[in-house]
Amino acid sequence: MERTSRPERLAADSAGIARAAELLRANGLVAIPTETVYGLAARADRDDSVAAIYRAKGRPSFNPLIVHVADLACARRIARFDDRAEALAAAFWPGALTMVLPLAEGAEIAPAVTAGLPTVALRCPAHPVMRDIIAQAGLALAAPSANRSGGVSPTTAEHVVASLGERVDAVVDGGACEAGVESTIVALRGDGRWQVLRPGPIAESRIRAVLGTDADAVTSREIEAPGQLASHYAPGKPVRLGACEAAADEFHIGFGAVAGHASLSPAGDLAEAASRLYALLHEGAAADFSRIAVAPVPEGGIGAAINDRLRRAAA
Repeated sequence: MERTSRPERLAADSAGIARAAELLRANGLVAIPTETVYGLAARADRDDSVAAIYRAKGRPSFNPLIVHVADLACARRIARFDDRAEALAAAFWPGALTMVLPLAEGAEIAPAVTAGLPTVALRCPAHPVMRDIIAQAGLALAAPSANRSGGVSPTTAEHVVASLGERVDAVVDGGACEAGVESTIVALRGDGRWQVLRPGPIAESRIRAVLGTDADAVTSREIEAPGQLASHYAPGKPVRLGACEAAADEFHIGFGAVAGHASLSPAGDLAEAASRLYALLHEGAAADFSRIAVAPVPEGGIGAAINDRLRRAAA
């Protein structure tokens, strides 16, 4: 594999997609846009490729990775699907839902992907660039967010380069991510129970409508999926939540009627707020203020995911 200066900046066109697939087959690390955030992708079947993700991110080895697949047939070779998993896949794949399922016997997944757990986190993404790269590489891809561990997730190629720099082989520039927060993660338990391990673009109510039962509360402190660490998505300076006004040393992120220095959504639109959340946390981190204050955001719908990320950023 020919090496050039790192990271290569690839366009989201046929040539860029072909180069990204080439790098991935050769054990490279490629940052790729998805409909949620940019993912740091490597082939999921080799220990050395997966280890490179952990090294680049500075990620704890007990924190498992999400495996991205081309389709349901590929997913069934990696995990055991029951009727509930099939129903959720039919309703939400391709899309922003990750399912934590029992690992299939003989699945070609490096042990580091699951952090030694008997389960695996699977998603079939909807973003056309990510889907084309998976198809051309012919591989399942492990792909956490393309940033240093614990930091603010990237929603543009520039965010990736600023966070990871030469630690990544290439970045595919597909513009800003649409959803702006990571996928919803649901764990399906063997006794018929299910739990939302991480809120995301797909609200719990939509999952409940498919499964027909209420979710169980998450009571275990065991890390089963990404985004469960108490302190995560941190911008590198203190964050204060529920702030209708800001102090002189605070960069104020507004919402709705609270204008702030920059607004998640002047109209109070939660989908717009989710898409702008990480970009404004990056802006606050770079601003000439020692702290960040964030206006109140309602909990309804995707607001639950926004507030989950904000609470972890402030922890």
